Amino acid sequence: MSEKGLIQDFVEFIVSFSTDLLMPTMIAIFAFAIAMRILIYYTISRESWFAKEFEKRVHKFIDETHGVAVKSFFLTTKKILEKTYYEIFEIRAIMKRRKPDAIGPIMDRVFLIQHGSAFLVKDTLKQIKYLKPQKDHPKLLEIAKIVFQNNPCFSKVFGVFPTSIFNDILNILPGIFIVGGIFGTFLGIMNALPELGKMDLQDIEGTKLVMDEFLLRVSFSMSTSIVGIILSVTMSICNTLFSADKLFVSIVDRFENSLDVLWTRSEGNSITEVEVSEFDEHKDPMEALAEQAINNQIAKGGKNSAA
Repeated sequence: MSEKGLIQDFVEFIVSFSTDLLMPTMIAIFAFAIAMRILIYYTISRESWFAKEFEKRVHKFIDETHGVAVKSFFLTTKKILEKTYYEIFEIRAIMKRRKPDAIGPIMDRVFLIQHGSAFLVKDTLKQIKYLKPQKDHPKLLEIAKIVFQNNPCFSKVFGVFPTSIFNDILNILPGIFIVGGIFGTFLGIMNALPELGKMDLQDIEGTKLVMDEFLLRVSFSMSTSIVGIILSVTMSICNTLFSADKLFVSIVDRFENSLDVLWTRSEGNSITEVEVSEFDEHKDPMEALAEQAINNQIAKGGKNSAA
């Protein structure tokens, strides 16, 4: 087969695809994109949830220890992070005090929320463990970015779909929908143009029928552009309302601000005076935090017995 024949066959395939499948394909991609946008936003919002809970406990700690010197930034942050994790997961699971408890555990498993939060604790402590006092504040903002960006649970939807890659694709989809709509329109017109060759100017009725058929095909091909514009505008609105980028920036700023507050109140970052068990950064975070929760319960039981 000649090169010209291959090109002709390829063009005919593209025209046939645009006529029959382009619009359904665009609509299917749009539905999938909306679902992914919401899932990505929800996955990242779980990071925001943990950051907000941590921030509340940091401010509560600051209020309760007003005027009291904080010796170790690492130990203080460790206690508050583990307390945050314990209170929002372990107590909720045991005491069943919150209304969404029946749904919460299911969502925890599907979106790996509990595992992701445990990794946040582990990686944060790993990053701040060896910070040294200096004239300028340490790069806590960079630490917060690294902790959230490298989280293996929150960086993927269901632990499978990478949020960064899909987020970038979803951001450019509005433009692709417009291009796809215009592309379908031009291909539809190209498919209809050969019909004009059937016109016989001496046959007025026949010419009218040919022109009517041509205009019908052109008007139908224009609908592809209209659908593309509608999908593009809707997708742009959805991307704005559920912006993962803006949410991530706010999460990092909130977490960094909480760390900064604790660093400002701390006299140093000594880890020699260990009041609690050392956090093993190479140990499974879930297991390490579970041990700390048990130790807290034992300590409470000992105080009650002594009383």
